[in-house]
Amino acid sequence: MKGSIPEAKKQRDRPQNPSAGGLSEVFDAAFLELQQRIDSFKPNLQPQEVGTVLSLSTGIARVHGLQGVSSEELLVFPGGLSGFAFNLNEESIDVVLLGDYSHLQAGQEVQRTRRVLDVAVGDALLGRVIDPLGRPLDGLGKIVTSKRLPIERPVTAIMDRAPVTQPLHTGLKVIDALIPIGRGQRELILGDRQTGKTAIAIDTIFNQRGKDVICVYCAIGQRASAVAKVVAKLREKGAMDYTLVVVAEGNDAPGLSYIAPYAATSIAEHFMAKGRDVLIVYDDLTNHARAYRELSLLLRRPPGREAFPGDIFYIHSRMLERATHLSEEKGGGSMTALPIIETEAQNISAYIPTNLISITDGQIVLSPSLFELGVLPAVDVGQSVSRVGGKAQLAAYRAVAGDLKLAYAQFEELETFARFGARLDEQTRETIKHGKRIRACLAQSEFTPVSVSAQIAILLALNCGLFDNIPLDQMPAVQESVAKACDKLPDDITKRILKGEKMSDADLSAITQLAKQAVASCMANIDSKLSTDYPPVHPRPNDESEHINTRGKSVDDKPSDAISSEAKGVTKEVRG
Repeated sequence: MKGSIPEAKKQRDRPQNPSAGGLSEVFDAAFLELQQRIDSFKPNLQPQEVGTVLSLSTGIARVHGLQGVSSEELLVFPGGLSGFAFNLNEESIDVVLLGDYSHLQAGQEVQRTRRVLDVAVGDALLGRVIDPLGRPLDGLGKIVTSKRLPIERPVTAIMDRAPVTQPLHTGLKVIDALIPIGRGQRELILGDRQTGKTAIAIDTIFNQRGKDVICVYCAIGQRASAVAKVVAKLREKGAMDYTLVVVAEGNDAPGLSYIAPYAATSIAEHFMAKGRDVLIVYDDLTNHARAYRELSLLLRRPPGREAFPGDIFYIHSRMLERATHLSEEKGGGSMTALPIIETEAQNISAYIPTNLISITDGQIVLSPSLFELGVLPAVDVGQSVSRVGGKAQLAAYRAVAGDLKLAYAQFEELETFARFGARLDEQTRETIKHGKRIRACLAQSEFTPVSVSAQIAILLALNCGLFDNIPLDQMPAVQESVAKACDKLPDDITKRILKGEKMSDADLSAITQLAKQAVASCMANIDSKLSTDYPPVHPRPNDESEHINTRGKSVDDKPSDAISSEAKGVTKEVRG
């Protein structure tokens, strides 16, 4: 159709009426414009590659005909189902399906998208619940974002990273004091089923309120009811304002469980690149490893130890290595990772736990024995360690909790020895008595984070022996009283604590005096309440049998409070 319009055709089609000269000029202009459009038209046609489904298995499709496809390229199947190229074979490709594939059949067409698997990122995701492909699951409408990032991205170069120097407080005394976590660190949480692993992560998310930290919670292979409870609790506490949830349910295709943590990491990296501090929780990577093992076995990859493929270490390391603290030239953002792992019978030497212990910068080990005794959070202080956080810990913690871990470890050893019924000297009994107060101080209810200044005051009171004469059952009330009293601390002391400045003797003395007053006031209130609720019972003068106890001694030989405390101690020993 290229070329000029013949002049004869122009003359023939031109109106012959002399009175229509103006209309003729309009026709000429229209013909010239049409000619220019035809000459400048260049169709932008690209050949569309279409493949054919050869066979289907659980979450896997074998496709023939897509010779130019690239690794991890997104493919589209009939019905809007998506998948990504996983194995590039000589005659075919193996595609991991990302959704319900029950409607697929052999012989159907597959189309290329010419883009790698990616996910939407941006501030619009905050407060939302999405799947690994960025589709909303909360029924709050469509998510509109202007940017997408590949789920697989290169890790940050070593020269672009900065040391971990700032703490990320969890609000849990046992962690912030003994196993501190820094911003940009990777701290593993591992333990048996139902020992409180998720509770520690959720408490940490709650404690980030008002601290300018973005939180990403990635649920991998969890029950829908369990995820719904977590989301409901986050909404109840107002944590969804700075949190987003990525969900791959247990009944979803294994491909979704496999890409879920990578998608969540890319979303977190977007905020980190903008100079924000991000906390990401992987709950849990045991299910992620199992999903990858399922895909690998279906793809006939050679199995290794415990039937996991040989690159199971690599898929976790290349993901967790993306958590870091960026240098100031790169914006100074950070991404702190809390991966969760489930162990069996406290076997931390299993394949997946040992892999992740070697990748991460420390581990928080939860003990089912402590959980059964009601010591929550059930953190095994002896096996838990933080290889980085000590350098990021505030100076006030180092001043009041320096020897706390050693004292607690000595107490646990002596407590085990004392169970054999051996006679103990006075110093050993005092050590065990103080150790029980340490355990009571480190215990904490769920969803009750404690501020930094309150933790410092409680630990300082513990070191000064203010709790040694407090009954164990009254320890929670006394700690709460000390925490409330910290609101009266001078602002300059609170600012020095949060800035990480070294505490002076005057500061420590002021905090100690405040804690003493709080303990005395709390115990006075408890004693007055007990005297009101349980008035003293005087024995009848004519009945001497009530005066004598089973040992043949009069009750009046000892004060009533000494007898009650002794009885409580015996009860505790029997329960132990």
